[in-house]
Amino acid sequence: MERPSPNLDDLTAQLIAFRDARDWRQFHSLKDLMLSLTLEASELLELAQWKKEAEVEQAMNEPEFKDCLREECADVLLYLLLISERAGIDLAQAAADKIRLNEAKYPVERARGNARKYTEL
Repeated sequence: MERPSPNLDDLTAQLIAFRDARDWRQFHSLKDLMLSLTLEASELLELAQWKKEAEVEQAMNEPEFKDCLREECADVLLYLLLISERAGIDLAQAAADKIRLNEAKYPVERARGNARKYTEL
């Protein structure tokens, strides 16, 4: 039987317990967490480096690629959770608020089917 996916609060609690058991908070300044997030995002991007778009799409059928993609996505999320915890940001609420903001910036009748920035709509 498959376990239910944990929510962001559960993940954050697990991550903080992991960090604190190792006494790593001392290394987790907001600046260093932000730098680390960028490094992890770069590792995610590296999976597509020098590949054509079609090659990246095709790679999704390869278990090794998909495993690497999964791990890099998780690393990015974990650093976002650490940043959010450190800064006192409710990440789920911030994301929901951002979706609502984007809905206002990109109304369907003007944004559907194009990739222009909201200032150009």
